[in-house]
Amino acid sequence: MMLYTTLNRIKKCGPCGTARDDGYGFRKLLTYLSKTKSDNEQLSFKTILESNGLDDAIWCLRAVDGYDRVIRLFAVACSRRVEHLDPTGRAKKTNDASERYANGLATAEELKAARDAALDAYASWDTSRVRIASQAAACAASVATSQAASLAAASQDASQAAAWSDSRADSRADSRAVSLADSLAASQAAQKEDFIKMFCTE
Repeated sequence: MMLYTTLNRIKKCGPCGTARDDGYGFRKLLTYLSKTKSDNEQLSFKTILESNGLDDAIWCLRAVDGYDRVIRLFAVACSRRVEHLDPTGRAKKTNDASERYANGLATAEELKAARDAALDAYASWDTSRVRIASQAAACAASVATSQAASLAAASQDASQAAAWSDSRADSRADSRAVSLADSLAASQAAQKEDFIKMFCTE
C-alpha cells in the first residue's frame, strides 16, 4: 500500500522545525520538496522516508486517519524481529496476541494478559536477551491498545525498542565485537524494509 498525507496535516500535529529556520523535521521536508510553506497536496510516505528517514516517517503516521490496523501491525513486525531472543516464548505469545487484536481476533483482556506476561518476564528475568525481547513485545502490545492519536508515538517506541534490543544482542553475541552502531544500523535497515513494504508500495 502507498500511504499519503499532506504537509498541512503534518504541520497540524506539531512537528519540530516549524518555529525556526533549522535543518530538522518539518523544515527539512519543506526544503526537500522545494517549498516554503505547507499545503494540501498529497504527499507519499515514500517521499517522507526518502527526505527525513525512518524515525520522522514513523512520527508522521499520526497525520493519517483510518490506518490504525496497519500501524499496529507495523509495531508488531518490529517486535517480531527480536522475539527469538526470548527462549521462554512469552515475547512471541505477546506478539501473537497483539497481532490477533489488531486483526479483531482477540479481546482487550487477552491482550492485557499477554502484555502483563511480557512485562513480568522483563522484570523477573536476569537474562538480558529475555529482558530486551520482552521490552519490545510489551511496547508492541501498548501500540495495539493505544488510541489513534497516540498510535504513531507508541509505534515509534516499539520500533526503537526493537532496534536497540536487536543491536545490543547482536553486538554482545558477535565474537568479532561488531560495534553497537553497526548493529543498530542493520536493525534499522531491516525495520525500514518493513516500513516500505507496509506503507510505501504501490
